[in-house]
Amino acid sequence: MLDFTLDAEQQMLADTIGRFSQERMRKVFRDADEAEELPADVVREGWEIGLLPTSLPEKYGGFGEHSAVTGAVAVEEFAWGDLAGTLAIMAPSTVAIPVMLCGTEAQKETYLPLFTDMEMPAVTAALTEPRVQYDPRHLATTATRQNGHYVLEGTKTMVPLAGVSETFLVYAAEDGNTQAFFVPAGTEGLQITGREKLMGVRALPTFGLKLEKVTVPAENKLGGETGINFDLILNHSRVALGAAAVGLARAGFEYAREYAKNRRQFGEPIAHRQSIAFMLANMAIDVDAARLMVWETAWLMDKGQDVTREATVMKHFIDDMVLNVADRAVQTLGGYGYIREYPVELWLRNARGFATFDGLALV
Repeated sequence: MLDFTLDAEQQMLADTIGRFSQERMRKVFRDADEAEELPADVVREGWEIGLLPTSLPEKYGGFGEHSAVTGAVAVEEFAWGDLAGTLAIMAPSTVAIPVMLCGTEAQKETYLPLFTDMEMPAVTAALTEPRVQYDPRHLATTATRQNGHYVLEGTKTMVPLAGVSETFLVYAAEDGNTQAFFVPAGTEGLQITGREKLMGVRALPTFGLKLEKVTVPAENKLGGETGINFDLILNHSRVALGAAAVGLARAGFEYAREYAKNRRQFGEPIAHRQSIAFMLANMAIDVDAARLMVWETAWLMDKGQDVTREATVMKHFIDDMVLNVADRAVQTLGGYGYIREYPVELWLRNARGFATFDGLALV
């Protein structure tokens, strides 16, 4: 039987992140979006909460046992505060979680201790490609084995924090299968093509990458000769992004609900109008349904089950849900919803990106 009652540690973590989101992220997210820059101290404080270290095994310097459900609870609270800040804080997980799930013992011993320090490691992952009909399971970026090395060729987009990263986990197709490779910054042929101008999450610095005959040793292939179970990694990413979408949608719904209660027209709150009340009710239903889909997928994942079907169905529902809820939040505010003074237009822009965010966070 499903039981999603949070235990004491999960509730404590959710409360801690909720306070951080309220007191720190919500105070700066609008200015950060306008300036297209996240306050470094806020990202550092978010990292210091220790969500990722608590998910890593003790033998590698971590503090606990990995739980996708706990991760989903935490990411929702972070994203309620701000999505751009959440993706920045979660950027190291895009390397740590794949290493934990699929890495060789030597790779785990080399990389996982990096994620247990108070300092946020300068690492990131590159999955998305700038092309029509992009499919993470059928990448255009290629990896070819040559004389004990791999040669990588291709182009990537939406690589978070690439400008300051020292190590990249680059996904590429080897014989038609998606694999991942560690590429140190400064490797010959690896070019950061400049910061991208995004419609949403504008405070998150993302970059393009170009790989031209980038050569790395064979041991830089994640998982060694066996390689990775890419579906497993992708499912973890979709749970994380699903939880982030729930957090953003919840923020939009709660803001719209409070606005409708306090905004008076013709002598009564606009929440008394059936058109507004029904729209708010549907928003609440969608947020709760989405959360249950995310938590169920995470719960099955924690039990070791293949959740590719559940994660795929959940993603399709979530991508539509978060956009619809954010759009209804704008509608609830009427003309004010389109003004930058109010946060709902920012949340709508951020929500639009979820359909393209695969790989930007993992739990």
